[in-house]
Amino acid sequence: MAGSVYGCDIDAVREIIPYRPATRLPGAPPHVQGLINLRGTIVTVLDLGARLDAARAPMHDAGGSIILAEHGTRVVGVAVEEMMDVQVIAEEPVNEGAGEARGGLVRGLGHLGDDVVVLIDIHTLVTQVLL
Repeated sequence: MAGSVYGCDIDAVREIIPYRPATRLPGAPPHVQGLINLRGTIVTVLDLGARLDAARAPMHDAGGSIILAEHGTRVVGVAVEEMMDVQVIAEEPVNEGAGEARGGLVRGLGHLGDDVVVLIDIHTLVTQVLL
């Protein structure tokens, strides 16, 4: 959601690429942007902001990034508005109700300076959409 800071486990990330428009899939949920061709590999791209806030318009801005995450043998892209930094932060678990409020996507919380970072489980996000 706008103004929020999210993070994920770096072990799930294969690489980060500049945002590029995806070819929309007919009948796909709004948070599935579509498909991109990445060096001969077809990659499904998910819009993290639209997944976390259904009222948010899908991302069409060329200023963001796509986080490429490996999930089993597949590579999935997660479109984000901005990549801030790669840092190690201490994780504080959230109570079960808070994690389930976002469909089980919230793994924990962290602090980065004055910001609270919501830690997302990328594998749960991918599993919910692709399986």
